[in-house]
Amino acid sequence: MKKACSVLMAVCVGSALIGLVALKAQAAPIKLTYNNFFPKHHVQSKLAEAWCKEVEERAQGRVKIQYVPGGSLAPPPKCYDGVVSGTSDIGQSVFSYTDGRFPVMDAVGLPLGYTSGKVATGVLNRVYRHFKPKELDDTEPMYFHAHGPGFIHTKGKAVKRLEDMKGLKIRSTGNSKLIIEQLAGISVKGTIGEVFDLVQKGAVVGSYHPLESNFGFKLGKVLDHVTAAYSVAYTAPMFVVMNKDKWKALPEDIKNIIREINNEWIPQHGEAWDTIDMEGMRFFMDNGGQMNGLSGAEASRWKAAITPIIDDYVKFLDEKGLDGRGVIEFTIKTLNSMQ
Repeated sequence: MKKACSVLMAVCVGSALIGLVALKAQAAPIKLTYNNFFPKHHVQSKLAEAWCKEVEERAQGRVKIQYVPGGSLAPPPKCYDGVVSGTSDIGQSVFSYTDGRFPVMDAVGLPLGYTSGKVATGVLNRVYRHFKPKELDDTEPMYFHAHGPGFIHTKGKAVKRLEDMKGLKIRSTGNSKLIIEQLAGISVKGTIGEVFDLVQKGAVVGSYHPLESNFGFKLGKVLDHVTAAYSVAYTAPMFVVMNKDKWKALPEDIKNIIREINNEWIPQHGEAWDTIDMEGMRFFMDNGGQMNGLSGAEASRWKAAITPIIDDYVKFLDEKGLDGRGVIEFTIKTLNSMQ
């Protein structure tokens, strides 16, 4: 009898221990890292951090995300590869920082005349959903967003006519680089975070960026003219992606939670771009900056000048075995339907 009791007790204790171990294993949260090129104070960085907290909250503590702003885990041009290799589990950066690698997504960044970040963000996500380009197959896309109209900003010289662009060294990347060169300027490569120093050192006389960067990156302190050329306004498509293996390893209910949050965050990013564009303009003006518009005739001249960029991009896509005309026509049609 005593032996039977001892055996029963051992079984009970063993079962309890197994249960405790299983419970502990179940309680251990899934840990992820998120690398973002935006600095901590930037509104888009705060939105990304809020996304992390929302995932943690809705997953009821089963997921913990270490958020790292400022590109500390991988610099902006290497952010995407950092996600592929596992340097970070999630990453956010700009497609055009790696020229030519994302031909379909970068098509959205052409100078098509964007009027807002909300519209640009909407167009970008629709383009992805329509084409599902293979260029993103080595990660799991969360969502995409894009800033409001990009304008030419300069120090010391106002650009009011096409002729004023000749020989000006302007910081630009990706498609904005093509625009500067087509307008007879000189493109100087650099990330938005490098512009302040480039201007101060005299390496460039200006930069091609949205109004928000005048506040978000304090560029309103070193630049004093902006040319509001809406007819050729571009945008910079940006990504938020997750490591493929980390995504596959997530429980299905966690994936569904993240998908739901992603859909909610898309319009928030677009609206945030428009809000901070206004803040950037105010900061720029408060620091003595001057806004310069284009007359109708001059705006038409600029638009005509950049037309070859669109045609060349169609050929560029075709050469990669893609439907160049189809991508551009869908992008333009989507843009026109949204603004």
